[in-house]
Amino acid sequence: MNILILGAHGQIARLVRQRLLTETEAHITLYLRHAERMQPIDPQRETLIEGDVNDYATLQAAMIGQDLVYANLGGTFEPMAKNIVRAMTATGVNRLIYVTGLGLYHELPAKFDAWLEQSIGHDVMEDTRRAAQVIETAAINATIIRAGYMTNAAEIDYELTEKGTTFKGTTISRASIADLIMKIMVQPDLHANSSLGIAKPGTDGDSPVYR
Repeated sequence: MNILILGAHGQIARLVRQRLLTETEAHITLYLRHAERMQPIDPQRETLIEGDVNDYATLQAAMIGQDLVYANLGGTFEPMAKNIVRAMTATGVNRLIYVTGLGLYHELPAKFDAWLEQSIGHDVMEDTRRAAQVIETAAINATIIRAGYMTNAAEIDYELTEKGTTFKGTTISRASIADLIMKIMVQPDLHANSSLGIAKPGTDGDSPVYR
């Protein structure tokens, strides 16, 4: 399998990369804006590309021959989502894992939802929602992962909530998110065409609960 990681220097992406190298035989393309921040661990299995997701020509070239794309990005999301979908469509790549934040559908309990909107800001949340809508309405097989507030806890402990149900919990370890991503990469039919909330059980609250 050929896997393209967009935003490869991110913390979750680096966890996924390490697990892919250890647990699979996949070829990994690492796509990031500043290539000097990373070096191939296994040059036989890794390709390093310096590029911005907003640079469509470079992104499209990186898509060629990939089986799955994993995107974990920061910035203004809607134009990046449009470029990802456009490049995947142009190159015939169909499987996408897209990590974003919680609250896309106002699916949180009311007090937590209000806290989130005030904390993040309306403009950022609306950009996030528009990006998710671009992906959900595209003719690709996408899994959107709506993550709670992230921690660096060395634990894998999570529960999932489907779109249309109330989001459970408030926080989640990056290791847990990486574990879900790995499960989908190993079994790409898993959670097809879905939007999943992910958080640690027992962390419900009106604002992030760290325990």
